Amino acid sequence: MYQGFYNLTSGMLTQSRNLNVISNNMVNIQTPGYKRDKMVSTTFQEEMLYRTGKRYKEGAEPLATTSKIRAADQTYVNYEQGSFETTDGIFDFALASPGFFCVDTPMGTRYTRNGSFMVDDEGYLALNGLGRVQGTDGPIQIDNENFTVDSSGHIKVTEVSGGGSEDEETTVETRDLGTLRVVDFEDYEQLHKEDYGVFSYAGEAQDVESPSVLWKAVEKSNVDMVEEMVSMMSSQRALQSAAQVLKMYDQILSKASTDVGRL
Repeated sequence: MYQGFYNLTSGMLTQSRNLNVISNNMVNIQTPGYKRDKMVSTTFQEEMLYRTGKRYKEGAEPLATTSKIRAADQTYVNYEQGSFETTDGIFDFALASPGFFCVDTPMGTRYTRNGSFMVDDEGYLALNGLGRVQGTDGPIQIDNENFTVDSSGHIKVTEVSGGGSEDEETTVETRDLGTLRVVDFEDYEQLHKEDYGVFSYAGEAQDVESPSVLWKAVEKSNVDMVEEMVSMMSSQRALQSAAQVLKMYDQILSKASTDVGRL
């Protein structure tokens, strides 16, 4: 019976952690570029069961392998690309190819698929609450909102001057504001997921030579609400069942120590 306490308690702890992962996915379903997490559980301390006699213990016969504890193994990130949503926002970008945008933060460079950018107080393209977006030649300053962006992430603005009178010549000038830096990694297992859906990488990122950038669009989260709801209900029922059986175990032991113990 005591083994049941180990099984049930470890199961409750594992399901509780799984519910935390699922709830985090559901909360971020509207976060652009968010990648869903999935927790994988494992067994702990496997032991071999043997059959022996009551008086003579020689010649034990192996029966099976059992595990008393179920534990969370690891949380994996699903990097599958999400669908795209057209926003018509001039500071919204999405990647239709593998890779990540680069953001300068106080903790160093961080990587994200979230292209819902803004401009900070000094006019630099930034990710809200984190830092400035990296360009191939440094931060990108937007000093004119009448810009265009091509599929490679190159931002440029066309400025027209003159032409105020019939004799004045009209001058058209195209000026580069910068190019979004897009990087990718050889081993996604080395990426570490942090808050706000961004990632850190211990190694060196590789620049993507020909990225596919969509302007005025964002990549939606790859979280499937129906799948998360099913997983949540399954974990909740497993947690409730373990709690009920654990309560029964406690009642049986209570009776054994009070009622049966008096006989």
